[in-house]
Amino acid sequence: QQAAQRLRALRGGGGGARPQVAAPAPGPAPRGGRPRAVVRPAPRPPPPPPEPDHPPRKSPPRPTAELQARSPPPADQTLLAAYARGVNHYIDQHEGKWGPEFAILGYRPRHWTPADTLLAALQMDRTLTNSWETDLLKARMIAAGDSAKVRRLFPTRDGGEIIPGSNAWALAGAHTASGQPILAGDPHLPFSMPSAWHLVHLRAPDLNVIGATLPGIPFVLIGHNEHIAWSITSLQFDTMDLYAEKMDLRSGRYAFQGQILEARRETELIAVKGAVRSETLNLVTRHGPIFTAHAGAHYALRWAAAEPLPYRFPLLPLARARDWQAFRAALSEYHGPGINLIFAARNGDIGHQVAGRLPRRFGFLGDLPLDGHTGQYEWDGLIPFDELPSSLNPARGLLASANQNPFRDDTRYTVSGFFAPPLRQRQIAARLESRSGGWQPQEMLRIQTDVYSAYTHYLARIALAALAARQPEDSWVPDARALLDGWNGQMHKDLAAPVLVDLLDRQIRRRLGESAAPEAGADYRFETAPAAVEALLRERPAGWFEDWDQMIVESLADAFAEAGRRQGDRSDRWRWGRSNQITIAHPVLSRLPLAGAWFNVGPLALSGSSTTVKQTTPRLGPSMRFVADLSNWDNSLINLPTGNSGHFTSGHYKDQWDEYVAGRAFKLEFDKIEPKNTLRLVPEL
Repeated sequence: QQAAQRLRALRGGGGGARPQVAAPAPGPAPRGGRPRAVVRPAPRPPPPPPEPDHPPRKSPPRPTAELQARSPPPADQTLLAAYARGVNHYIDQHEGKWGPEFAILGYRPRHWTPADTLLAALQMDRTLTNSWETDLLKARMIAAGDSAKVRRLFPTRDGGEIIPGSNAWALAGAHTASGQPILAGDPHLPFSMPSAWHLVHLRAPDLNVIGATLPGIPFVLIGHNEHIAWSITSLQFDTMDLYAEKMDLRSGRYAFQGQILEARRETELIAVKGAVRSETLNLVTRHGPIFTAHAGAHYALRWAAAEPLPYRFPLLPLARARDWQAFRAALSEYHGPGINLIFAARNGDIGHQVAGRLPRRFGFLGDLPLDGHTGQYEWDGLIPFDELPSSLNPARGLLASANQNPFRDDTRYTVSGFFAPPLRQRQIAARLESRSGGWQPQEMLRIQTDVYSAYTHYLARIALAALAARQPEDSWVPDARALLDGWNGQMHKDLAAPVLVDLLDRQIRRRLGESAAPEAGADYRFETAPAAVEALLRERPAGWFEDWDQMIVESLADAFAEAGRRQGDRSDRWRWGRSNQITIAHPVLSRLPLAGAWFNVGPLALSGSSTTVKQTTPRLGPSMRFVADLSNWDNSLINLPTGNSGHFTSGHYKDQWDEYVAGRAFKLEFDKIEPKNTLRLVPEL
């Protein structure tokens, strides 16, 4: 919510006068003729902005969605309009029966429009690509500390990626019992009630597709048709840049490459229930809306999703694709957030493809606020689809994606992102390669629920080594050693060791951050932090600490003390599940007095962590589990965290929760369907 509140002005990507800009030339080509990106040493960034003076509004960028809704070709507009008519028919036919949430809020849903569908897509885009906060954190740490150290804490890659691709995977038929591929996927999103996804099966002439989609989005986003199956993971490429503009807010004029341009003014009226409408003036430069101001610098936010470019909605061609070529052809028209797609076909192919609107940068990363007036840090359009990572039928017969960096080192443009460390990907690969073949679809569920953490297991081992090296005689040491010695790295809810190691990780990160930036390092956080922390602990470079082992011992002492404050003095009674506990609250009904808790799920202790294949924290976890059996579609499996319905009176409101917690799933019937109930809709003639 706090991040969403800061995005009031995130509404338009273009605007203002746009003189022609000569893009910086790519770097020199290495041997073999392929050019590669050369990153110029970045100057000290402009003064980092503080928190905005006024909290930006929470609503998504509607003007961008309304502009995009006018740009798709007629065929796409026809589909979006047909979907909107269906939603509106339901609204009109169920007057006053939309659900208790609407009655409690005194709210009548307005009619759906095609722009609302694109708005839903933009909201997911923002959820997956909200990187500007990391840019500000990094800038503050550099301003307060050692630039070289800070950059070590924010790596783009750690060099350990082992398979092309970025939790989704595909096994070739050579590794399966049936001889046909198996595909599995479990996208991770914040827990929500209702579930983020709902299940659909669409049949029409030349169309038969089943799987999951998001509310407001027609067609299937993850699933299969009669010929192919696919799943997705977030790419986590950096699609947002902050620009420090030299600007006069009173006149709206700003400098760019020696010229004075005028920002576009946008007045926004925000309806407030029971009060006067709020009016907000936004100034939009060539880089985007003015976001915040500090020390004479006004920061504009550029977002690839808001670029004023034609928008395509290729989900119907994707649903009809029969092979790899048609699958890629559909994705070449995809204009949503950056994603990895794992693919499998009944002809035996498996593949990986990156897709989405990704800015093409040459000579800079965009990981810090940029000077907006010089023209040195401009995007060179978007990365062409044919230049995005793609792989078909690798020799090892395995493709896996777990949000790690899929780009090659010799990519000719610069690669910047908040990619995950390849810990989950490595564990997936290790499990799948632990035997030569014979894999069954239901066995994929065991991998999706794997809770081994190689990272925290490593932390436990170096903590034991540090204790052996420094031999502290404090009273806590025997208990800490007893917890860590023999622990196998499983982040299981009923174990005590994960409590200690998780807090050890936090203490080590804090000390590394404060060593790099004494005034700002305590807030250090980053998706790739485990990779950075492990690399520093293995290398132990000079200049960070006088004695690395002593730093680890002190971190362990503080972690042990903090665990005692949280869970009591008896360390043998600590339980990871008390730290890793979730409650999925209904956003409206949970606030009802006395009865509110009935509409929630939890509280419940869960196994897993942010560095396990089953990535589970109190905030997020697997939003769905999907397994496609290409030898027999009716053996495919699927499971949502709660249920397929958002109506609490429905028997499907949270009927999947027990299976989700147990790591089981339901048959996704496709050819041989045995319906419990059937609703037949007859068109009026």
